[in-house]
Amino acid sequence: MTPQTLLQHYDNAALWQAAPSDAPGYTLELAYQDALALRALRLARGEQARGFKLGFTNRSIWPIYAVYAPIWGTVYDSTLVQGDGISHLTVDQLCQPRIEPELVFGLRHTPPPHASLDDVFDAIEWMAPGFELVQSHLPDWKFKAPDTVADGGLHGRLVVGSQIEVRSVAANAAALHRLLAGAGVRLLRDGQLLAQGRGSSVLDSPIMALHQFLTDLRACPGAPDLAAGDVVTTGTWTDAWPVTAGQTWQAEFDAPIPALQLQVDLSA
Repeated sequence: MTPQTLLQHYDNAALWQAAPSDAPGYTLELAYQDALALRALRLARGEQARGFKLGFTNRSIWPIYAVYAPIWGTVYDSTLVQGDGISHLTVDQLCQPRIEPELVFGLRHTPPPHASLDDVFDAIEWMAPGFELVQSHLPDWKFKAPDTVADGGLHGRLVVGSQIEVRSVAANAAALHRLLAGAGVRLLRDGQLLAQGRGSSVLDSPIMALHQFLTDLRACPGAPDLAAGDVVTTGTWTDAWPVTAGQTWQAEFDAPIPALQLQVDLSA
């Protein structure tokens, strides 16, 4: 499929009739070039890039989806929802949506070349709880890794909760790593506990995931660098759960990460 066709399916929340990976020789490298072409089409029509999403950073879900390494995609102004503990959105424009509790970082500047973990910490301004609404345009979420990249990293929406200045809770990268690796989350739907997860599942901690992403991003030909003001959501702490209109979702993180609630509204 061409990037134009990918965009049409995205706009219409329509399933693909075939997977890009069905084409012989369709590699992750080709998929990222298609994803960057799709990004260019979205920017050309007026959407603005607001940062990035990381996917498959949680090693415990790799066997579920048969994807065994992290991926990334773009977050746009049209997909970003800034909340303050309680947020609302609709999902009728998403294809087979699922929900994931995540930890989101906001950047204050671009990390230097060959950045260390301490350099990455220095580039972070704030962190916040998040819900990523992910989607797949292949039936029943059956795909190969290049398909997930061509599918915009499976990104649908990103809900960002109350922000915390990272230096108010951690003095350095090692302290933030320990804090987030040791934190847990409880995921509830309509008050019922569905899943629990830990920050250590996300490539050992969300800041470690961000560090690895920076390396991967800079190794991708044509990819933009991280910039001041970018948001980066670092991957789910649990499996992804199907979401439909009328549900209320809560993510109860361990302190000091605030809780987050999402009301999935009916279409207008």
